[in-house]
Amino acid sequence: MNDVSPFKAATLHDVAKAAGVSLITASRALGNPGVVSAKTIEKVQAAVESTGYIPNLLAGGLKSKRSLMVGGIVPALSVSQFLPTVQALTTELAAAGYQLILGQTAYDAEREESVLNAMIGRQPDGIVITGLVQSQRARDRLRRSGIPVVETWDLSDRPIDMVVGFSHLKVGGALGGYFLGKGWKRIGIASGDDHRARMRRDGFQTTIGRELPTAFVPAPSSLELGRRALGQLLETDPELEAICCSSDQLAHGVIVEALARGLRVPQDLAICGFGNADFGAHTVPSISTVHVDGAEIGRLAAQLIVARCRGEAVAQPVIDVGFRIVERQST
Repeated sequence: MNDVSPFKAATLHDVAKAAGVSLITASRALGNPGVVSAKTIEKVQAAVESTGYIPNLLAGGLKSKRSLMVGGIVPALSVSQFLPTVQALTTELAAAGYQLILGQTAYDAEREESVLNAMIGRQPDGIVITGLVQSQRARDRLRRSGIPVVETWDLSDRPIDMVVGFSHLKVGGALGGYFLGKGWKRIGIASGDDHRARMRRDGFQTTIGRELPTAFVPAPSSLELGRRALGQLLETDPELEAICCSSDQLAHGVIVEALARGLRVPQDLAICGFGNADFGAHTVPSISTVHVDGAEIGRLAAQLIVARCRGEAVAQPVIDVGFRIVERQST
């Protein structure tokens, strides 16, 4: 039974005492195990377990100038299309010895700047951001910080540092071409009010060639907001033939509301989403969507950060992962 107070963090002194070794031996067993015996390492590791000791990584980071921490910023973890990116980012970074620390912005520009300031102040080894940073002040501060930065899920020829993503304007344009190819004339849009969703809407409308009735909902979108959006759109045009949605969650809600109103999908109303959420292939009807390889975005972002941390040159700081339309029953 150890005598360390449960309200006081264990120290290296506590570990040395529990293991019956000197302070310097305990330190070497944890930080440079090659210079001590296997038996000593075993005793020190057992003492670490019994005392609950957690090494002070900040102190080590001051010496090595590495925190072994990468900051990740997402709008909201409830948005399922970002989860494969976060999972792949976590796995790839962990394999290189780094831990991912997450912050959420709730699609709010001021919150994003606040989260970024907090992360910069803690000097992580890198920062991975969902989307392009909108605040010029935040962009300038990130550049001055010298911290490797990867913006994701968007595309720019002038990123803060590096970017892995795709063009939302091109996604919208491709969906517009898909809708025109189907011959639909009376078209509506159900869209989140965030920057990336608006970009897709702009690309869609440009390809269609005219202003379209649009129901905007606050991001992050949901099934409930999708149901509301369809109600708004049908008030504007009861004879709609097809609706383009800015997310699969929104499309799911539109489908549920359409069926509740006695509309057949896609015979009376065709519906398309975005993001290829895992549930989309299993709803009835299944949801047509746009697939983006979120896991690949996470893997590439992690590789760029790790390469920069190792002092390696990055040959391709702008990476376009592309996208593809997935046709299912709802269209």
